[in-house]
Amino acid sequence: MTISGTHPDVVVIGAGALGAATAWFATRAGLTVEVVERGSIVSGTTSACEGNLLVSDKEAGPELDLALLSHDLWRGELGELGGLWEFEEKGGLVVAATSGGMAGLTELTERQRAAGIEVREVAADEIHHYEPHLTPELAGAAFYPQDCQVQPMLMAAHLLRLARQQGARVRTGTTVTGFLRDGDRVTGVRTDCGDISAGHVVNAAGTWAGEMAALAGVDVPVLPRRGFILVTEPLPPTVFHKVYAGEYVASTQSSDEGLQTSTVIEGTRSGTVLIGSSRERVGFDRTVSLSALREIASKALALYPSLAPVSLMRTYLGFRPYCPDHLPVIGTDPRAPGLAHVAGHEGAGIGLSVGSAKLLVEAMTGATPTIDITPFRPERFSLQEVS
Repeated sequence: MTISGTHPDVVVIGAGALGAATAWFATRAGLTVEVVERGSIVSGTTSACEGNLLVSDKEAGPELDLALLSHDLWRGELGELGGLWEFEEKGGLVVAATSGGMAGLTELTERQRAAGIEVREVAADEIHHYEPHLTPELAGAAFYPQDCQVQPMLMAAHLLRLARQQGARVRTGTTVTGFLRDGDRVTGVRTDCGDISAGHVVNAAGTWAGEMAALAGVDVPVLPRRGFILVTEPLPPTVFHKVYAGEYVASTQSSDEGLQTSTVIEGTRSGTVLIGSSRERVGFDRTVSLSALREIASKALALYPSLAPVSLMRTYLGFRPYCPDHLPVIGTDPRAPGLAHVAGHEGAGIGLSVGSAKLLVEAMTGATPTIDITPFRPERFSLQEVS
């Protein structure tokens, strides 16, 4: 059965941050778009994250290039819309507890500064000027004025709304069950509501992007990493920047399967404080891990002792979609012409969403990519197997 009246230029699978950004950039490029989502909009990973737009946690290289492109888009092309999704240029403060940790942080900042990141070192006796409630038992810090924050659910919902105003359709409660083919070429999707033919199909299925790729007969190894976030009761202004411990950067690049925690703390406009973070490879197990929650809370109190008497309102969990080489997948897939992917961004999907979507639409329309997307190509894993 074919869904009547539809033959868009692009079908986007997934109505999270990456799918929404892709729909918006595609409509701005003059393409007709249909978004299909098996649940409701923003019902996956986008609903279970903090909304980080970070450059501070990235080493010089392709991901940092993508982060800087996205940063320019958040402040430039999307700048007038920032009020819709609570865009805040709050800056990030990365802290080191020991002299050895500070030495490592200094080395990182030197590499980042050479790659175009704005960063300044903060002496131990100056940290209270940035965060007066931080423990005084710190060796130093680095301040990143380019680090920002958005409310991720608002961001995705509004981008979908804006795409709909340009003619896009969004179908929720619609599960993709397979792909339409003309030989090797992907020409649309099969869904439990009917078939949709399209010029391009974009796999923006988040943590389930690997499963979606497998339906098309290609390997895109996107895997889940479970993480928890604690949410405090509303407080007077307590945390003024994105604050995290220096070891957070290392944890984002780790491939360990076991539980890893590193402190990330930030305030919100409502007064609540978000406290993370944890990472562990447990598949899609949604069991609440009390040991993980305790470890997150304990490390947070080591940085902010004043939070000790504060009550938690709730905790929540999500699954970060990551690839083994810790780089996202962005681009058209030569193994299945007509299919493209934008997935695997791990904990950076919100911040990198707009740059990734812009690059993907450029690739689909034959435009010269704003930055080199070769490191993100979907077929790279098959090439590694061959070599």
